[in-house]
This record gives sequence, C-alpha cells and structure tokens, in this order.
Amino acid sequence: MSPRKKRPGATAPDSAAKRRKEDQPASKGDFEAHLEHLSQASDDESYSSWERDDLEEGLGTTKSVAFQVFDIETYHEPGSAVAFDRTNVKLYGVTRKGNSVCAIVTDYFPHFYFQAPDRFAPEHLETAQRNLNNAIASSMRRANSNVQLSNVVVENLVHLSLVEGENIYYYRGSEKKYPFVKVSGTIVALNKAKQELKSGGISFGTGPVQVGTLFEANIDAEVKFMALTGIVGCGWVEIPEGKGVIHHSKTQSSRCQLEIEVKISDLLVHDPEGEWADVAPIRTLSFDIECMGRRGIFPDAQDDPVIQIANMVKVEGESEPFIRNCFVLGTCAPVIGSEIIQCDSEKELLEKWAEFVREVDPDILTGYNILNFDLPYILDRAKVLKLPSVAMLGRQRDRASGVRDAAISSKQMGSRVNKSIDIHGRVIFDVLQVVLRDYKLRSYTLNSVSYHFLSEQKEDVEHSIIPDLQKGDELTRRRLAVYCMKDAALPLRLLEKLLSVINYMEMARVTGVPLNYLLTRGQQIKILSMMLRKCKANHFFLPVIEVLGGENEGYEGATVIEPLRGFYNEPIATLDFASLYPSIMIAHNLCYTTLLKKPEGEEGKDYIRTPSGNYFATKERRRGLLPEVLEDLLAARKRAKNEMKHEKDEFRKMVLNGRQLALKISANSVYGFTGAVVGKLPCLEISQSVTAFGRQMIDLTKTEVEKRYVEGAMDGKCPINAQVIYGDTDSVMVKFGVKTVAEAMEIGLHAATEVSKIFTPPIKLEFEKVYFPYLLINKKRYAGLYFTKPDKHDKMDCKGLETVRRDNCPLVAKVLGTCLEKLLIDRNATSALEFAKRVISDLLCNKIDISMLIISKELTKSGDKYQAKQAHVELAARMRKRDPGSAPRLGDRVPYVFIASAKNVPAYEKAEDPTFVLKNNIPIDTKHYLTNQLAKPLARIFEPILGDKAERTLIEGEHTRVRTVVQSKVGGLAAFTKKMVTCLGCKAVLKDQTKAVCDFCISKGKLPEIYAHR
Repeated sequence: MSPRKKRPGATAPDSAAKRRKEDQPASKGDFEAHLEHLSQASDDESYSSWERDDLEEGLGTTKSVAFQVFDIETYHEPGSAVAFDRTNVKLYGVTRKGNSVCAIVTDYFPHFYFQAPDRFAPEHLETAQRNLNNAIASSMRRANSNVQLSNVVVENLVHLSLVEGENIYYYRGSEKKYPFVKVSGTIVALNKAKQELKSGGISFGTGPVQVGTLFEANIDAEVKFMALTGIVGCGWVEIPEGKGVIHHSKTQSSRCQLEIEVKISDLLVHDPEGEWADVAPIRTLSFDIECMGRRGIFPDAQDDPVIQIANMVKVEGESEPFIRNCFVLGTCAPVIGSEIIQCDSEKELLEKWAEFVREVDPDILTGYNILNFDLPYILDRAKVLKLPSVAMLGRQRDRASGVRDAAISSKQMGSRVNKSIDIHGRVIFDVLQVVLRDYKLRSYTLNSVSYHFLSEQKEDVEHSIIPDLQKGDELTRRRLAVYCMKDAALPLRLLEKLLSVINYMEMARVTGVPLNYLLTRGQQIKILSMMLRKCKANHFFLPVIEVLGGENEGYEGATVIEPLRGFYNEPIATLDFASLYPSIMIAHNLCYTTLLKKPEGEEGKDYIRTPSGNYFATKERRRGLLPEVLEDLLAARKRAKNEMKHEKDEFRKMVLNGRQLALKISANSVYGFTGAVVGKLPCLEISQSVTAFGRQMIDLTKTEVEKRYVEGAMDGKCPINAQVIYGDTDSVMVKFGVKTVAEAMEIGLHAATEVSKIFTPPIKLEFEKVYFPYLLINKKRYAGLYFTKPDKHDKMDCKGLETVRRDNCPLVAKVLGTCLEKLLIDRNATSALEFAKRVISDLLCNKIDISMLIISKELTKSGDKYQAKQAHVELAARMRKRDPGSAPRLGDRVPYVFIASAKNVPAYEKAEDPTFVLKNNIPIDTKHYLTNQLAKPLARIFEPILGDKAERTLIEGEHTRVRTVVQSKVGGLAAFTKKMVTCLGCKAVLKDQTKAVCDFCISKGKLPEIYAHR
C-alpha cells in the first residue's frame, strides 16, 4: 500500500506501546493481547494508509477490464423537455489486483410483454406506439402540471416491437409460438404504460384494447438485465481493451478507481468455473458504534451523541484485518496494535469516519445489527447535526444514503420490521441477519452467538456504565474503545468461521441474483431468476399472476407411515430417496410448460395422469423447463463435489463446498416455489402431483421390501420377514431381524438397489445408515445411534425431540440428552430413570441454576395481534414500563423464567425477566417446570420402556416429596434494601403507595381482571 503521512489525532503504535507501559499497568485481556501480537507482526505503514493500491496501468486501454461483480443497480437518469430519460445499469466490482470498478451500461431498456390482440400485425405497431405514448404523456401531465414534454420525447417514451413466444403455463398441443408485444422504455415510462394498458381504451389499429395479463412486468429490472446478458451475482465480467469509454476523474459520477461506459454487446460474461470461480481481493469493513445514552432510555438519535466508532478492515483471503482503528470523542489512551483517532466534537468524529469509509472504499459493510441500528443511527445523527457529507457513504458522488422501513414476513423468519438502506455500490452484509436466516439459536445477542460459534465473548462492559466511562478520563475511554473494537472484530470472526460470504457468493452465482438480494429478499426470487434465464433461451414468457386465494389454500402433504412405536434393541436399516422431489419432477416431466388442461392422445405415450388427478405431457411430446433446470443443478452439484475431491487448495475447496451446498438448496427449493399460493409463479398442480407421487412411492417401497425380504431370502441371510416400522416423506425404516449392524447394512444396500428398479429414473433409493438401538416415539419423533460404518456409531441422532427445540428451557434438553445417552449408548434404562428422578428432585429443592430454566421466544408481533395472551409478549410490555432502554423490541427473542405466584394465576402473568428475578431474589415456580416442561418430554422417551406408568413413575414418588422455596431474608445485603409497594398487575413500583394498581393498568381496563385473579 502507498505510504501516507500519519493522521493528526492518530496515535502511532510505537507511542502507544510506550504509553501503555507507563500509564496502564493493568493486565491485558485476550483481545488486547491479540491486537498487540498483530502490531508486532506487521509494519507501521498499514496504520497510516487506508486507500487501495494505485490503478493498474493500462487497465481499459491496453488491457481488458475483468472484474467480479458485487453490486448492480438500475438508475433512472431524468431527461428534460427535449432530451430523453435514460435508465443506466451500473455494475460495481473488483479486479484481481484489487482495483474498484464501476461499469455503466447505457443501452439497456427495461421491458415487459403482453400477448398481441387478435388481428394485430406489424403494420399496427406505429399506431399503437403513438397512441400509448400519448396516453402516457397525458397521465404524466395530469400527475404534474409542470411537466413539459416535446413531441420528440413523447413519441419515444416507450417503444413497441413484435416478438414470438409462449405463455409458460400449459402445453397447447404443439411447439407453435404466438405473437407478443414487447414494451421497452425507461422505468418511469414503463410504470405509466402498465397503468394505461390495464385501464384499456387505447386503440391499437384494430380497435380499443384492454390488456388482461402482463408478462415479466413484476420482475426487477436488475434481474431481467442479468438474465438477458448472462451475468450472475458475484460472477466475472470482462470488457475487452479499447471497447469501453473511460470516464476521467473530473467526469466520473462514482468514487471507483475506474469508471467505464460500455455497451451490452461489448460485455464478455464468464461462467463461474475454473479460474473464473476465484474470489477477488474484496474489502470488508466491520464497524460498531457506541452512543451516550441516558439512563433507562434506549439511545435516541435525536438527543444522544455518537461517542465512538470502531473499525476493522479485512481483505478476502487474508487472515487478519489490516486496518484496526477507533474514532473517539475526546482524549483516549492508546491501544497497542490499533489506531486511535481523537476528535474534539461529534461533528468532527462523524465527518472523519465518513471520509474514512470513502477512502477505504469497502465492497462489503458488516457488523452486528448495523442494518437496524448502527447505520440508521449514524445517518439520523447526521441529519440532526446537519452534516450532509456523512450520508455520502456509497460509491456515487451525488447520491446520499437513505433509510426506510421494510416489513418482512415469512415462515422462515417470522414477522419483523427491518430498515432498508441504499449505500450505492456497497453490499450491507449484517451478521445478525445472516445468523437469523441460517441458524436456530436460543439467543441472538452478539455475546451469545459469539460464544456459541467461537467460544469467545464480548469485552466485559455493562451498557449502563458506558456514559460514566465516556465522562471519565482517557483511561476509561480507552476501556470503552477496546470494548467497541472487540464488537467490530467479532462479526469478522463469525463471517470467517461460518463461511457466510463464500456460501452466499456461491448461492448468488448459482441462482443468478445480486448478492444483496439473498439478504433482503425471500426464497422465491432465486428460483424465479433461474426460471427467467431458462425461459429467455426457449422463448417463454412469465405472466404476472394476480393473487386470488388465501395463504391457507394448499394440498395434501407427504405420507407418514404409521409408526410401530417402541424401543428397538436391534439394527434398523434406513432407505432414503435421493433428492426425492427434484427426482420426481424430472422423472415425470412435471412443469408449467407440460401441464394440460385436458388430456389428448394416448395415456403413457402422450400424457400421464398423476396420482392427484392432474395431467402432464410426456417428455416425448415436450421436455419441461423445470426438469431441465433441476437436471442442470444436480449435474453441476455432482461436478462441484468431484472437483472438491481433487482440489488441493483449501480456499478453493471451501468455495466449491459453498457451491455444492447452494446447488443442493436451490434444487430442493423448486418444489416449494411451485406450491407458494401467494408466490410469483404458483402451480398447485405441480406441487400436489409431486407429494402424491411421493406418498405413492413410500407405500410402494414398504410393500416391495416386505414382499421381497421374507424369512430365508438372500440365501438365508434374512432371519425373519422384513417389517417397515416407520416411513416419513423420503425414507423408510426397516427391521430385518438381524443381530449386527454389518448384516443390516448388507441387506439394506441390496434392498436399495433392487427396489430402485421399480421406479422411473432418476428416482433412486439409497442406503446410507443404520440405527442401533432405535427409540421410535411417534411420527417425526425418534432417536437412535447413527451408523454409516459397522464398527462405530457416528453420532446420536434425535429428530423432533426437545433436545433440539428452542421453546423449552435448557434443562429439558440437558436431561433428555443425558437420558438418551444412558438408554442408547450405555443401554441402561435403570440408570436413565434414576438420573431423571435425581434431576426432578434437584429442581424441586431449588438446586438447579436459573440459567437452565430460561425459556426464550421471539417477539414477532405486538400483544393485540395474538388471539390469546402470551407470556413473552406480556413480559415485554411490563419491561417497557420498567426500563424502556433495555426492553425487547419487535424481532428480539425474549428470555423469561416462571416465578412462584398465587394459585390459579395464568402462566403469562408468572413470566419474568431472569435478571430482574436475580436482582430481586424472586422464588422460581419449580412445580410449573416439572409439570409443564419436564414431565411430558421425559414420559415420551420412557413410555416405550415403562409403558403407561411412565409419567406417574417420574412425577410421583419419594423424589418429589421435598420442596424448597428460596426467599429473601432480612439480613446481609437485604438489611440495606427498602421495601416498595408494587402494582398487582405489572409489578411496577407505585408512585402512590396507597394504591394497589398503577395508573397504566387502570388505563388499560385491567382492574377487574387483576382483582378477579387476586
């Protein structure tokens, strides 16, 4: 990196070391020691240089420009009364040498289609275009009386052309293509054109026309541009030397090192394979802010200043961040291995930090909850302080970053309100959003997540003391700086550990969507993108589907063979269908393009009838697009896995693994895409046919296995008649009656090969595992030792049990896990039962740590949206009254415990914040935990062994007769406390000590309810 002068206010590493020895004899934590080690391992130059390396000589003139695309946007460039509007496409990326690039494509026009009216011919295009443009111009003038448009501009608002193609829905008996009208123009003009065409009355030369269905009008311009050009998210694009027009610094609209204007035809797109699967040396900036909050109030950007911003900048492929600094309000003692930039005012701090971001020029911005807190807070503070330059964080010189609310609701993530922030040319990769999407954890705080994945935690600074540390001296502010820098370092560590950037990059490459779409959109956009690409190549068009039905419309799900419940102390072989739903769609040619309204021809030859009663053309009549998409995905995954086996480079191996995972997930998502009633392209005929075939195949597999593997089969290797004891969606569990795992594996492998022969390729049964022993509790609830090799089990596998569920306290998971180990590994039911009784006794005697009793649930909506009162919702409301600053907000997981209370008090009133319980020494309702948390899960795993008496044995008897209630005593610290009268309803301290209920509960009309319970 090019050397720069040391920045004013920055503390150099050498002086930092000197000051540290003189002024700070305190022992260093692990994080500080790590920073010091990094300081010793690197030279001082990296502390005073933030910029990228100089632009590679000859790039774009004598050398081609090859860069990896990380962000893409369409930008409407307004014209004037006499000049045309333009829609530019901007591709932002990085070269192999680490130079930033902005390529501007100026000759792309967004578009949509509609089916040509009857008798419409090429000679009608001119009239239709003129009439549509006049209607659009009139609409614009009605919306804004100041709009002035010349005749030339009006005539060219949109362009119409005739193309041939076919609606993707239904097979019409031939490969005939039909005339469609393509409407091209700027985004603004197209939006007006949609409205005018749908409202009707425009003459197309064949009479007034009202367009019924539009095609591809609801797909983002970026996605359509990428499908048209073949560009994929995080793919490589090349501009041959001399083909582009380079914008020099004075004419550049972006801050990239190279800005080049190019035509679509001059873009050379590379498939992400071989050398073009590499990852450019992208820059990732992780940051964290600290605010000067007021006691008991969550920081508010209107009033509370930003006091520190810590930053870590890392280049992809490097092991450690090369920039480590902290912008501090006021003086601050040095931190070895990092740069402290001291600022005299918050204004100076924010402006210096914004300049730092622009100079570092990161491709990815990351941190923990930066999307919903750090970035919006900085931008809001900039507005309050009237600092417009602070909002210029993107790569466009003239475009500020803005914040807006975006409500998200999905089965995967529940309901939440996220912020949407445009930082043009950079990707916001919030680690919290990644972890929420990809992992099911009990808590999503940075501390909990870091401990779970890294066995590492934040620095020990309580939020309530941050104002005191800031108001202290340079040493207390130093402590806060270390805390802040650790919070900036942990997200980088998490991204590296979880391989999140690599995996998301590969998903973007596989599905073809921009990287940021994977973090801000749902699952459907990925499949829609792949379908659009396949349609473009085969002249099909995707209609805009009007959603008529409700979300609850659906179809019968997968078959579950009734389980023969019990404890099997013998090997149980498992036969699995490989990629079941994708295989069914390929084998039976299920697709939008092969769906028939009514059958014609000969069944089996021309069409098939699915078990759900739907009809599809055979592959001999027409090969479906969905099967082709799936075949491509599965073949690409096979190639990636083969390359992984031979790859020596560890980084490339990680990239390939991310790729094969993305391909697997994408293939399995296609079925769900067709079944989403409120989706972009629903087709229940496909999804219900897939599940119907699946049910049929599971039943057929059971029949075939039990028919073929009877006593004496396989030259006497089968000692009894085989019995399928359970089947679920894509697998069956079989008892062959053998004594050893090796014998079960031999017969299972034979069965998978033989039974596969009755199914249409590529449907195939695979043998992968044996359970021994096997505890079958109920449908979708079982546990067993998982063997893939005969000599030793791989793991203890549990499905549907409380060991893997988050809506129970950790005690349940721990007790069940230990009991299962004793049952399955030690084969000692007596020991398991005694352990369970001992834990129950400890629970009732208050010997269990409170951390094991904490339950957490996500706050997905406000209390009035629930049909019944929920414990975590009611608690969150009480916490907001007590301390708004620390109370949970929408999207947070709310931890709580159940406290002892009067008889018949509802559970939602007994839920309390664990910290509040500890501080106030409130007794726990141990009986509630026994009856509502432990009893039923334990009874489920012991019932196959003890029978109907399982629950009675566990919750009755000598071990349950002693109970201890821990209560506070007047003495010790309690002697210095003051008793306060609290509200009978929400437990808030009463200002008027003569009342029994607070004003808040009275205003909410809760008085009768409270007195009824008391």
